[in-house]
Amino acid sequence: MQQSALYDQIVELLQAARQQVVRAINQTMVLTYYEIGRMIVDDEQQGQQRAAYGKQVLKELSAQLTQQFGKGFSVENLDRMRFFYKIYSPEISSTLLTKFTLSWSHYLKLMRITNEDERSFYEIEAHNNGWSVRELERQYDSALYERLALSKDKEGVKELSAQGQTITTATDIIKDPYILEFIGLPDNARYSETDLENALINELETFLLELGKGFTFVGRQVRFTFDEEHFRVDLVFYNRLLHCFVLIDLKIGKLKHQDLGQMQM
Repeated sequence: MQQSALYDQIVELLQAARQQVVRAINQTMVLTYYEIGRMIVDDEQQGQQRAAYGKQVLKELSAQLTQQFGKGFSVENLDRMRFFYKIYSPEISSTLLTKFTLSWSHYLKLMRITNEDERSFYEIEAHNNGWSVRELERQYDSALYERLALSKDKEGVKELSAQGQTITTATDIIKDPYILEFIGLPDNARYSETDLENALINELETFLLELGKGFTFVGRQVRFTFDEEHFRVDLVFYNRLLHCFVLIDLKIGKLKHQDLGQMQM
């Protein structure tokens, strides 16, 4: 075996092991905080004046845990663990938390989503797509759930919360609208399609995440020839779930009939 091939295999093994360790640590931390939350809630329920009692208990507990274990056990963090248990205990047991490879930071964001169906959707999508906390925040802030739910009936919305985004038809892939705030273009009435195209290419990884599942980038200004006439499409992607190419023609102004005609051709 050549030295470079051996090196590549060892690197791949070490990276996989490191990822497995990180997942195990994240899972253990989530389960531990869930159990701490459960203990706090159980103790509160034995107190006669729950609000005052609970506040004093957290303050004393924070001081003792911080002295022994260091940072991470402020009154605010302990209250988050308590809230974490109260949010999730009616729905799942602690053992079922293990089905998601999400970190405590993910759950800090998810806990703030009051709609249970919406929260369940983002849990599933974050797990299935390996979203970082930053990407979870971006997808939530761009109202991904609402955009997908708008095109579905009541049963479809329930399915969305139970299974995440499922792809059964081509239209399931398409979002309406797309949110492109990540390209960072300031307000300017004189932008051209080229400016928009360049900005999207510069943020291609984020744009692929916004497009959705299964997209790979093929090229920009791709030439197509029909009857010896040449046409160029701004952006071309391939979707491995639909097994087809997806063509994007960027327009800044009002869409005209000839624009639709060219795309339909």
